[in-house]
Amino acid sequence: MTPRIDRRALLVAGLAGTATACSGTSTPKGDSSPSSPTSPASSTAPVSQPPTAAEWDKLARSISGSLARPDSSSYDVVRLVQNPRFDSARPLAVLSAKSSRDVATGLAFVQDQGLPVAVRSGGHSYPGWSAGNKALVIDVRPMNRITLDGTSATIGAGTPLVDVYSTLGQQGRGIAAGSCPTVGIAGLSQGGGVGVLTREHGLTCDAVTAMEVVLADGRVVTADKDTEPDLYWALRGGGGGHLGVVTSFTTDTFQAPTITRAYLAWPLSAAQDVVPAWLAAMPKADRKLWSTLKLLGGATHTSGPVMFVSATWTGSPSAMDAALQPLLGSVPAPTTDSRNTQSMVDTMLSFAGCSSIPVAQCHTGPGGSLQREAFAATSHIITGQDADVDAMLDRVEAAQGSGLTEAGLSLDSLGGAVDDLGATDTAFGHRGAVASVQYTATYAGGPAATAASYVRGFRRAMTPSWGTGAYVNYADARMSDYMANYFADNADRLAQLKEAYDPHGLFTQPQDYEQE
Repeated sequence: MTPRIDRRALLVAGLAGTATACSGTSTPKGDSSPSSPTSPASSTAPVSQPPTAAEWDKLARSISGSLARPDSSSYDVVRLVQNPRFDSARPLAVLSAKSSRDVATGLAFVQDQGLPVAVRSGGHSYPGWSAGNKALVIDVRPMNRITLDGTSATIGAGTPLVDVYSTLGQQGRGIAAGSCPTVGIAGLSQGGGVGVLTREHGLTCDAVTAMEVVLADGRVVTADKDTEPDLYWALRGGGGGHLGVVTSFTTDTFQAPTITRAYLAWPLSAAQDVVPAWLAAMPKADRKLWSTLKLLGGATHTSGPVMFVSATWTGSPSAMDAALQPLLGSVPAPTTDSRNTQSMVDTMLSFAGCSSIPVAQCHTGPGGSLQREAFAATSHIITGQDADVDAMLDRVEAAQGSGLTEAGLSLDSLGGAVDDLGATDTAFGHRGAVASVQYTATYAGGPAATAASYVRGFRRAMTPSWGTGAYVNYADARMSDYMANYFADNADRLAQLKEAYDPHGLFTQPQDYEQE
């Protein structure tokens, strides 16, 4: 463990010049987890006056990254997150950190000045916590270096998934992670990490062997099974942004497989057969098989709601039929059944909508080809095979004529390698679950009220069947009893570690917060 960094020294050092480039990668808090209490986001009493221009200038000179204030030319670019729903957020400043020292300097500044802080990796925080309204945002996206040593990769906390897949794939390696190209590795990993290879290789966090973390008091520590083991446990599935700012991850990789994809579609009228069959088949399926079941409505679907399964298979392409037989053998024949086989990199780029554009343009913002879309979302974790299909259909059909662009639910299969670890082996508390569920609603503009009401109403409709468990990476700031719902039996231990590592409540992600 390294000694605590002196706050004043960090800021004073800038006057002597800290313009040298810093190596390493970093990611802070939580694009994904509301596991901290709703206390003020500062460990010191708020000051009576905001920082002066001279104090902001001193901070800017104290970092190797950059600081954008509201009068900076870059401010209206760097302040934005992935969801346009939060475009009205106005951070006090955005500190784009290039090193763990930059992160520690930012944390020292907010504590000295009595300011709130928000940490950003990919900017995908569903409740908008990483937008940092009226806070100093510490953005670790500049910390995006990836190195591979044998089968072990070290990944900067600000690295988006599209770069992880592309860089590792060029060397024949891969990790199990999600399909959204702009999601940051930090938020995904700290909350668990569900993706198309989850059933074969486990959650993203399961392969993480070490993390570099900046703590609230300025210390920079390594968390692994031998050093800071409690912190290591908590940051694998307990969500980001409540114990410290992770700046890099060391993770095991595997040989990147060839993946066969299947797209299977049915009319919505087949849901009474397909939904129960999918819930029964996936927990017992070969772990090389993963799938997501989607029921979607809204203005995008002019002919009515749709239902389909997207499946991936890493075995022999000719063996995929047998792997799907437990599902397909008990439901009507799909109206569409298409297959294709590609490398892992090409498959993930296809999932991301990036197969026809250069990887360097597979992002939002200047030079990027991906468009942002406003949305609301919430979640469930399913532990059994019951499902009120009538309630599900009512909610999907209610999306028609609602003014929503696309709305419904996606069920992502769990099981397989996820269950190789026990419920308390990491902070992810849902080992043994059948699937995670994401309720989503996209919309073209205006207030988020309709979309937010839709997704929360969908969750309420399915709660009698599916209970109250939820996935922290799909955080919902209005969820009651959120610690138990996100972390199950691990909630108490996480709360104790929060008190130990952040006793003054510097890191917060407030419940009941909504910026409409």
